[in-house]
Amino acid sequence: MIDFMQIMGLPLAACLVLTGIHAYLGLHVIQRQVIFVDLALAQIAVLGTSCGFLLGLDLDHPLSYALSLGFTVAGAALFAMSRFRRQLVPQEAIIGIIYVVASSLTVILLGFSGEGTEHIRQFLIGNILLVGWRDVIKILSLYTGVGLLHYFCRHKFFLITNDPQRAFQKGLNVRLWDFLFYMSFGVVVTSSVKMAGVLLVFSFLVIPAVCAMILADRLRSRLLIGWVMGTLGSLLGMIVSYFADLPTGAAVVCIFGTLLLIVALVRPRAV
Repeated sequence: MIDFMQIMGLPLAACLVLTGIHAYLGLHVIQRQVIFVDLALAQIAVLGTSCGFLLGLDLDHPLSYALSLGFTVAGAALFAMSRFRRQLVPQEAIIGIIYVVASSLTVILLGFSGEGTEHIRQFLIGNILLVGWRDVIKILSLYTGVGLLHYFCRHKFFLITNDPQRAFQKGLNVRLWDFLFYMSFGVVVTSSVKMAGVLLVFSFLVIPAVCAMILADRLRSRLLIGWVMGTLGSLLGMIVSYFADLPTGAAVVCIFGTLLLIVALVRPRAV
């Protein structure tokens, strides 16, 4: 047990921090029916990092992070502008288009580098085992700030999430609030992807939230269930990874998928 905590203690702590913010944001994303916004913003962040890499910046360089964040903010603006009072084209389709274009541009840019394939792989799966206390404290501080923003703006964010037409009728500047939502979301994704990779971050965002929405109707109950599912999936994934000598991120994702299957079997009428 001591060896397990020495090796997996920090990655587990990082996963618990990721759970705290992503389970909440996942409820917004699913209710808004923009499931792939996480992947799209993550890919845009990766595109920014790829540009920095081609300019000779190390992946951990502050300017590389600044480029990644700048691209993400631009992506947030695009998503906000794609919101209309009368939505002729589903916003998810626009998000999907932006995702595939950003992915293709990343492949093209990294194709100019001999290490491009390895960097694409790293962006996808991350390497959460290498996380340090400094990384955990940094993302905890950042996510706490984002959480406070969402707490103080929760009424407007949830109004737009649950009833956008009513938000328009009340005279709310929906595009401005959408930009603020996606920008804060992008800040989270940019930091999360750098640490955990696209696949694990997507799982933290969507799977605990889906489990919560299947099992409960009230927001507080859904938040609590989402946090419990994220914590349980992280812990079990770490245990399986450690004792079976499996890739940590992939193990956690598979455990999340198993938990969702169990929830679906417990509440079959809900799915």
